[in-house]
Amino acid sequence: MMRTRSPWILPLSLLAALLLALLPVPPQLQGLRPYWLALVLAYWVMEEPDRFGLGFAFLIGLAADLVVGSVLGEQALRLVVITFILQRFRARLRFFPMSQQALAIGALLLNDRIVTMAVRVTLGEPVQASLAWVSPLLGMLLWIPVFMLLDGLRMGGWRRR
Repeated sequence: MMRTRSPWILPLSLLAALLLALLPVPPQLQGLRPYWLALVLAYWVMEEPDRFGLGFAFLIGLAADLVVGSVLGEQALRLVVITFILQRFRARLRFFPMSQQALAIGALLLNDRIVTMAVRVTLGEPVQASLAWVSPLLGMLLWIPVFMLLDGLRMGGWRRR
């Protein structure tokens, strides 16, 4: 496996994902917010699976729960489920064309919406609006730009020469 050339790419990408999750969005559009942390974590799990696994996803999810203010463990559970599925099918996903990878990520994000709904129903919280089901589609559309950006940064393709 090729390792990250700069040790700062991982923490900066996760920090950027957390900051994007904190950006204010009008309440009517809250359901359209892509799950940035899942997209960034999916990239790292697919590209460097030996370094990033279930424990890493759990810790990042707990940190996100604390930062965003959600129920402690909700995002941890969501990210662990996504990471588990990605680890299980990583060998196949790596050989898919980018468009098929984007469809697989969209399916993962749709599964994430189902997990989120199950957690909220179990806790007796209000179920998300129907607009929230569009978020996986946005994540699917964002997968290729996110992948290309992180891959370019990880491989050092955008350094000055």
